[in-house]
Amino acid sequence: MRVLWKGAITFGLVTIPVSLYPATHREELKFRLLRASDHSPVNYKRVAEADGKEVPWDQIVKGYEYEKGKFVIMKEEDFARVDVEATQTVDIINFVDLADVDPLLFYKPYYLEVGKGGDKAYVLLRDALMDTEKIAIAKVVIRARQHLAAVKPQKKGLMLELMHFPRELVDVSEFDQPAEKTIGKAEMQMAKQLISSMTSDWHPEEYVDEYHEALEKLIEEKIEHPDHAAPKPAKKPKATNVIDLVSVLQKSLQQTKGAPKTNAKRAKKKAAAHHHATRKKAA
Repeated sequence: MRVLWKGAITFGLVTIPVSLYPATHREELKFRLLRASDHSPVNYKRVAEADGKEVPWDQIVKGYEYEKGKFVIMKEEDFARVDVEATQTVDIINFVDLADVDPLLFYKPYYLEVGKGGDKAYVLLRDALMDTEKIAIAKVVIRARQHLAAVKPQKKGLMLELMHFPRELVDVSEFDQPAEKTIGKAEMQMAKQLISSMTSDWHPEEYVDEYHEALEKLIEEKIEHPDHAAPKPAKKPKATNVIDLVSVLQKSLQQTKGAPKTNAKRAKKKAAAHHHATRKKAA
């Protein structure tokens, strides 16, 4: 995997050379827009709203709409005036308890690979964070944009997780809150029993993108049998208001008692087979 950038973690007078790598990737099927009559690809054009004419790149400027239909034009030198210095450092600001940080603030993880000569300082920071149950809050510039980030211990290494700035979160007060209701003892007891009956060990290989797999399968079928009509999708049950919670919880408990536990080995084998098929297709 290609390194995103090479730099250093700094806190106090400590400098740890690191390389930054993406920690996730998303498998997405890409589709082109085509003309129905002859399947000719349809391309996007830069068209002006005023007269519908196509606009070449050298005549396009950036504008911020501060009122409906009114723009302030921003030139490249304007962006340069507020540009953040692209230092290759993860500058730790402070250390905080992970439990104190709203989980909604975290959104994109990266692996931090130790650089040459930084092993001892790297291990020291990793172990100190683990022992104190803290995370480091830092600022980092990636691709000319400044980000808030957290440095966290991750198994034998460190990870950097990009964060939203707090002002970017939508205030929960903008949404309707549930009206406070009195929960009966029987309802609470059965809810806990249902949670207990559905509790299992964490096996990440059990969780797959079923929509992606179904879409891949459908595409393969259409390639092999282009004239076959697609089956009609099954009707989804409509949501209903739950009136008798006790009755619904009892039925749920009865269903979970008869349901077999997920077989982790079977799921792992399935995931491995899917990975092999994907690699074979890519080759």
